[in-house]
Amino acid sequence: MSLALLILLPFGSSLLLGMLYLFTSLRSERLYALIGVGAPLLISLIALWLGYGQLQGAESLHVSLFTWLSIDALRIEFALSFDHLSAVMMAFVSVIGTLIHLFAVGYMRGDAGFGKFFAYFNFFMGAMALLVLADNPIILFIGWELVGLASYLLIGFYHRESANVTAANKAFIANRVGDFGFIMALVLLFGAVGEGGFSFSAIEAQIYSVDHALLSLIGVLLFVGAMGKSAQIPLYVWLPDAMAGPTPVSALIHAATMVTAGVYMVARFDFLYVLIPAVGLFIAVIGILSALLSALIATMQSDIKKILAYSTMSQLGYMFVAVGLGAYGAGIFHVFTHAFFKALLFMGVGAVIIALHHEQNIFKMGGLRRFMPLVFYPMLIATLALSGVAPFAGFFSKDAILAAAVASEYPLFGVLGLVVAFLTAYYMMRLLLLVFVAPAKHRHTSLHVSPYLSLPLLPLALGSAVAGFWGMGGAYGGGDALTHFLSLSDYAHHLTHKSEYLLALLSNLIAFAGFALAYRRFASGAREPQPTALFERWILERFYVDALYHALLVVPLRRISLWCERIVDDRFVDGTLGLFSGGYRTLATHFSTLQNGNVRHYALYFLSGVSLLSLLLLWRL
Repeated sequence: MSLALLILLPFGSSLLLGMLYLFTSLRSERLYALIGVGAPLLISLIALWLGYGQLQGAESLHVSLFTWLSIDALRIEFALSFDHLSAVMMAFVSVIGTLIHLFAVGYMRGDAGFGKFFAYFNFFMGAMALLVLADNPIILFIGWELVGLASYLLIGFYHRESANVTAANKAFIANRVGDFGFIMALVLLFGAVGEGGFSFSAIEAQIYSVDHALLSLIGVLLFVGAMGKSAQIPLYVWLPDAMAGPTPVSALIHAATMVTAGVYMVARFDFLYVLIPAVGLFIAVIGILSALLSALIATMQSDIKKILAYSTMSQLGYMFVAVGLGAYGAGIFHVFTHAFFKALLFMGVGAVIIALHHEQNIFKMGGLRRFMPLVFYPMLIATLALSGVAPFAGFFSKDAILAAAVASEYPLFGVLGLVVAFLTAYYMMRLLLLVFVAPAKHRHTSLHVSPYLSLPLLPLALGSAVAGFWGMGGAYGGGDALTHFLSLSDYAHHLTHKSEYLLALLSNLIAFAGFALAYRRFASGAREPQPTALFERWILERFYVDALYHALLVVPLRRISLWCERIVDDRFVDGTLGLFSGGYRTLATHFSTLQNGNVRHYALYFLSGVSLLSLLLLWRL
């Protein structure tokens, strides 16, 4: 029952909040906040309790709530399972989700849609919990789609502004493109192994009998779904625009829920991908290209939230490099640590945005360190963690990925990963300096930061500092505890301790080089980028990918739609209906002459009818 509560609590609280908002006049923010934060808090306690049992060696939990589909001998259960992988995922999804909910109480205070927001927010938590706990791919896909629905509702939360609606539609449509690949993969997988059961354990038992070419196709199509959900090339364009939603939404999407789903799904299917290393290489290539592209774009962004959005895409690229090369433990390790410092960064940015009355341009900020120390210092820790500086959390997880890449058959992934590390350190220090250190663009006398906005940053700062020690490798005195706990199908190669030390030293030197360059250019302030070089213009315009999609997809589809409207709808459909209606109208006009209200005419019709009937009877006699 405790396992079922992990999805019943968030969905139930979402339903309750929605009913209170829609069907009552009650608008008590305190009540909405109590329900909205209380459900994730209870989930956190249950998830941590169950996770502690897994750490102590308890068996995986399994519960079947009801039968989803039953056709002859085929049965698909609506079943949940709680194993080592789902324990790690639920731990940070619930705990970090709770802190983001608490932050949202302060961020959304005074908003007319306060209750509606928390109804959507808890729905988001429930959808992610269902995705993580699903015992078979069908139920996972239900959670996958519900996460997409929740993100659509929250990105377009301020729907009266057309830009927000456009951003929500963009996210929804881009994810549907990826989900088509996911659906096709499930159809093929079901056809290959469905008769023997479709739980993950049943699929794993049968997977070795499936043709290798079919397995490869299934693996690629599954990853197409992950491209959309986790914003990888070429389906990444929705993620920066998703910043249109309230900042707590960005924190939840980027740290604890939606974008991590793609990495989780690949890790959940580790038993499949271990059989198709060529597809894994394809995943790693997409990951490193996404990491490099987004890091380059982030170096010239002015919008503080979009910098973090491209940062998320870049870090997700690292994770896909790891799982693509078979280092599933390292990939999930980085998902785990990234959740702490990325949630902290988004929440810190949210506090800045609220304090500056929703200003988001970093070149219009500055000098906030002395006014917002409880925001600056946690964000400094998160910046060091994201940049992979030892001994912060991101150092251990990022270097585990780099070590796996360098030790693999394709060390170029490691080299490019170091380039991304330099760019990450550069654009994050650029953000920190322009917002908190550089001379202020506006005169600030006092800036108030609500405790709801600042206090949740402190536990996240602690996590950003120490969470990496759980997965620390043997070279640093640890034993890869997280990787061993996950028990995934790792087939990554490992470096010697000496090589790991050299790699760690190199990555730290590269990070500090990025810091130094950013300090030199932005510590004293700077003007908003006005690129002159061709490559700079390309970066500032995000390599014209959005313009390319607009030219190749949006414009042709719009023209086809207009043509269909004019030809198919107006002429064919409306014309055909008009022809029928016109014929009926003409016929009715002729018949209407008979119904003219003249009694003498009606008498004539009656007598004529009687006469014709009489003649007919006489003729038959």
